[in-house]
Amino acid sequence: MFNISDDFAFIPLITSALAVLILLIFLLRAAKRNAGKNTLTQFFALVILLAGIVLTIFFPSILILAACITVSLLILLPHLLYLEKQSAVEEENDFEFAPSEEEQTLESSLAEESAKREEEDAALLEVSRDFLIHGAESFSEESGLPRLLDFINTSIIREIKADGGAILLVDDFDDVITVKSFSGSFPPPYQLPSDIPHKIVRVETNFRFASFPLNENIFGEVARTGRPEFITNPLSDSRLYQNEPEDFLKLGSYIFVPLKIKGSVIGIAAFARKNDSSPFTEKDYKSALILSGFAGAAIKSVFSFQEIVEHSELTREAEIACKIQTKMHPKLLPSIPSLSLGHYFNTAEGVCGDFYDIIPSRKDRISIVLADVAGKGMNSLLIMVMLRAILRLVVNTTQTASTILSWANRGISVESSIDHFASLALINYDSVANKIQYSTAGTTPVYLYKASTKKVERLSAPSEPIGVEKTSVYVDNETDVNSGDIVITFTDGIVESINAGGNQYTTQRLTTIIEQNSSLSGKEIAAIVKEDIKKFIGSARQHDDQTLLVIKII
Repeated sequence: MFNISDDFAFIPLITSALAVLILLIFLLRAAKRNAGKNTLTQFFALVILLAGIVLTIFFPSILILAACITVSLLILLPHLLYLEKQSAVEEENDFEFAPSEEEQTLESSLAEESAKREEEDAALLEVSRDFLIHGAESFSEESGLPRLLDFINTSIIREIKADGGAILLVDDFDDVITVKSFSGSFPPPYQLPSDIPHKIVRVETNFRFASFPLNENIFGEVARTGRPEFITNPLSDSRLYQNEPEDFLKLGSYIFVPLKIKGSVIGIAAFARKNDSSPFTEKDYKSALILSGFAGAAIKSVFSFQEIVEHSELTREAEIACKIQTKMHPKLLPSIPSLSLGHYFNTAEGVCGDFYDIIPSRKDRISIVLADVAGKGMNSLLIMVMLRAILRLVVNTTQTASTILSWANRGISVESSIDHFASLALINYDSVANKIQYSTAGTTPVYLYKASTKKVERLSAPSEPIGVEKTSVYVDNETDVNSGDIVITFTDGIVESINAGGNQYTTQRLTTIIEQNSSLSGKEIAAIVKEDIKKFIGSARQHDDQTLLVIKII
């Protein structure tokens, strides 16, 4: 038993008790927070403490126990303070970086959703890439555009899981929008014609070849406004029509997306789910918008290529036609004793539709021909060749000017494969009788400057062009001419020449120059007109040929 005789023995006893209590607290916290992390320092301190207890048993003394506890405490205290600090840091780290189970579940869900979204975006980009590849491949195919539209249509149907779809393109000339690609089941949202049987094949065939005006229907409205439409409640939308009573006609959900090129709507992509299918979702709608945007880019590339090819072909064709047409004109105007001839001929780039000829057919007839053939290229050349051949053959007869034009018109009109026509003036000059006989077709005019009045007057009136109707009737006109009189004929490219300010040259300006220079020769008058036109036009580009013939009676 302990022999406590010293009055101050309670002091080391209390100290020891407190030290043991503190030690136990730290050890418990360290053991809890640093389980499995025993060190040599902890082991050594426990050995000293155990030794103090054993010595106190054999040599009862509070001082021995207190001394051993104090030594253990001095050994353990720095180490325990370090462990406490490490525990606090770990607690802080655990608080910041160790999410709860709910947070872990949420993070996992968000990660899965993000991965799924990235996968879906990658799929859309893959489809869009295929659109552009198919667009490029369509350049070399005659049926490239229809094949591209079919590919785009079926691809979007597959991506948004539609039951059917269609692509319609706008026809600006007729102000309609026409179905160009159709696939699957598409309940028609428009009123079917009354003569269409309500059979699936007949209804689909009707839609496959349908055209719609740009108003009073959903297709036309989307094309006209350029706004996409997402419709899941079709019965409440007045723009959609419910045909009855067959189930396959019942309206479902629809997506209508405009196809645009530089802000202009060229068509729409339309997709449908049947009445018994689940409606489209917002995700389907957004996917359709994205894919339709890429579809528009692919279609644009085909359109651009076709325009380039068409322009290139027309340019090459026009150049060939112009070379041939130019060779058909007289290299030099013939020398005719009673006439002073002048001319001005200027071709617009890529057009070359004017044709003139002077034919001394008989002693009493000099035939002057001026024609303006509509259009350009090979068709224009063909009309010109036919006219030249017919006129050169027929003017040698005794037929009048109107009869010759009628024969030429019949020869051109019977060619149903040619849709071009020509304006033409035929002037027969009789040097024996001092008169001219003339007849015109279309708008090519005949003017006469009378030396007696010093004024220019129009002789001819507009009539039916050559090649429009084979039954067209032309009229003969005759008038006396005297020395100093001047006959003028020209194509509309002369008086419709445009300057940089957008002003026309006008007939009045032309006739004024004729009146002011009537004393000159035909060649000199034509040269003055040429210089005046060039001065008036300046650098402005012209879009039509310019041809003038001046016939002065000597």
